[in-house]
Amino acid sequence: MKKHEAVFQSSVRRDGGFTLLELLVVIAVIAVLAGLLFPAIQSTLERARKVQAKNDLVQIVTAVNAFYTEYGQYPLVGTVSTPDTTYGTGGGNSSALLNELRGKTNSLNTRQIIFIAPPEDATQTNPKGKIGTDGQFHDPWANVYAIRIDADYDGEVANPYNSNAGAGPANIEQGVIAWSIGKDTQIGNKNDKSFTNSDDVISWQ
Repeated sequence: MKKHEAVFQSSVRRDGGFTLLELLVVIAVIAVLAGLLFPAIQSTLERARKVQAKNDLVQIVTAVNAFYTEYGQYPLVGTVSTPDTTYGTGGGNSSALLNELRGKTNSLNTRQIIFIAPPEDATQTNPKGKIGTDGQFHDPWANVYAIRIDADYDGEVANPYNSNAGAGPANIEQGVIAWSIGKDTQIGNKNDKSFTNSDDVISWQ
């Protein structure tokens, strides 16, 4: 074989694909880029979950207040404790409350008005951002939303967080509040019940 023919054939093979070294370099570059993008994507997704949770909480509070406007009383169902009654995380099961707000039952909602209509997934016990088989409303991290209602009608409810620790005074001057314990599944930050620096989402701020 002549020298120029060998060079030509080598050139043909070279143009036909990547060498192993080139492939390794490309894979390494992709891995580095993915490593840089993953935290940013996760951060964006987490912000989106918090926005969804805030919207859900506002809907819950609005629904309870609308019920009060319609019937002149709060939809207090099940075991009612004073001064406040808490449903969901940290309290009683919220399914009966939500059934009243969704017009599914007529014990208190006699006209079966639909005050809230969250999505539902009847196949899951702990769905994300939906009502599951347990009848409770779950946040985007699959935790049950907590709802606290002014059971003695004194115009305020107890703050679930430590006083003046980022979530306001000891008593919140509202008839109903709601909150999500966030991704870490505990109320407040890792050290105490301080709202500051926690991943929780609350309705009253």
